[in-house]
Amino acid sequence: MNRAFYKPLYLIFVCLLFANCANRGRPSGGEKDVTPPVIVKSDPENFSTNFTGTQIKIVFNEFIKVNNLQKQLIISPPMDPAPEIAPQGVASRYITIKIKDTLDPNTTYAFNFGNSIVDNNEANPYPFYRYVFSTGDYIDSLSVKGNIIDATLRQPDEYVSVMLYEMDSTFTDSTIYKHRPKYITNTLDSTTVFSIDNIKAGKYMLVALKDENQDSKYQQRSDKIGFLKNPITVPTDSLYTIKLFQENPDAKIINPRLISGEKIAFGYEGDYENMNIQILTETPEDFSYRIIKDAKTDSLNYYYKPRFKEIDTLIFNVSNKNYNQDFIVKISEQKRDTLIINAAPTGSIGFEEDFKIWANTPFEKIVGDKISIKDKDSLDVTFNSKLDSLTNTLALSFDKTESNRYTVLVLPNAITDFFGNKNDSLNYTLNTKSFENYGNVRVNLKNANYPVIVQLTDDKGEVKAEKYSSEPEPIDFKFISPNKYYLRVVHDSNKNGVYDSGNYLKKQQPEKTSYFPDVIDVRANWDPIIDFTLL
Repeated sequence: MNRAFYKPLYLIFVCLLFANCANRGRPSGGEKDVTPPVIVKSDPENFSTNFTGTQIKIVFNEFIKVNNLQKQLIISPPMDPAPEIAPQGVASRYITIKIKDTLDPNTTYAFNFGNSIVDNNEANPYPFYRYVFSTGDYIDSLSVKGNIIDATLRQPDEYVSVMLYEMDSTFTDSTIYKHRPKYITNTLDSTTVFSIDNIKAGKYMLVALKDENQDSKYQQRSDKIGFLKNPITVPTDSLYTIKLFQENPDAKIINPRLISGEKIAFGYEGDYENMNIQILTETPEDFSYRIIKDAKTDSLNYYYKPRFKEIDTLIFNVSNKNYNQDFIVKISEQKRDTLIINAAPTGSIGFEEDFKIWANTPFEKIVGDKISIKDKDSLDVTFNSKLDSLTNTLALSFDKTESNRYTVLVLPNAITDFFGNKNDSLNYTLNTKSFENYGNVRVNLKNANYPVIVQLTDDKGEVKAEKYSSEPEPIDFKFISPNKYYLRVVHDSNKNGVYDSGNYLKKQQPEKTSYFPDVIDVRANWDPIIDFTLL
């Protein structure tokens, strides 16, 4: 056979051999870099004393990035204006800090970067880096330590600020609303413990804030707060526990305004149920009004009639406990709201659930004889009705049997609203499930201080079922939909039937709550018994 025939075969064999060797010998890239960056030097050096400069430079052995600095960086004591820190979000071998504030004499300052400093390639963090200097001739070295809990939740929020206010001659209860603290730290994102370091001896007020706008000042409407009733004295070996809670905002009215014909919306904060809205403008003899809470917004809707024809402003006085204010509201001729009726639930209804009907305009007259409920056999079902005038809701309660179908019929003209509008025919179909589709939970409490409010909540703390108990007894939750629940017990110390939050100005702590440590897995046709010993 001709040698020329073998030459192409030989070349193909050699190519395949080299390709195979190449595949076997392909480099893997080596092990992943898990080493955090290293600081080569700082200028001035960390923990310097007699600091008088306006700029700090921190040099690393590799390119780094500074991320999420707004949440991670804590400067204690706070500086105002804040220093300029660069770079942020781009790679560099150094960090510069330009100080713009006038520093206090004989004071130790600390920059806590949290986990914001990472290397550029693998984002390995330089954990909890602190740069410290003193404007005096020594570094303050005392600490205050403790932990954060939440008044109503199983776990407290992330990024809780913990603050020390110096109890000097300028401190008042309003200081935390107006001024930054003397020292500050943060729980960061995964811990509930805190340590305020490099502080000097003295007397302090210890406060924690879930500081939503990160200005280190308490804003009642948005921030959670926790505090110790009495000041602390440093040095101390005590570990402090601070309970975080949301204050009930002070009652007040915000920006009342006409939003449609003869309807004025009074935006509110705090206790709306006891708001007293009184018109001061002279009214005609046939004047009448109704007030209902808006279903979607924090507003009280003030409806009135007849229409004012010769004036364009109305004067109101609104009062509540510790609140009294007059308002002027401009009015004009606008189209009135039409009657819109809603109802819930739809489809399935629980055995202990009421059927509710509500409207966007106030109910003026309800003819009970024109409302009926029938079961799947077309038999009349007896029901009781209750009207809540503030929420403008009519609740129909009736006994239900399993696997049944109920029809709620509202005949025409059964409902008349404040402006004389009437309903058309309304028909609602509701179904009940079998008892076996639900679970029942029995709770036995030990060492409880009665009365108590016993709740089943979801993982976010939202109440799904609630019972009130004033004496030792089994507490039964019936017909609970299968799901995972958490058991929470509120110790109703003032016996008013509801959970009461705390108040900073009154130095009042929230009512005690206790969580059962384990999740309760409610299954269909299953009746767990929970024995909860309270501490």
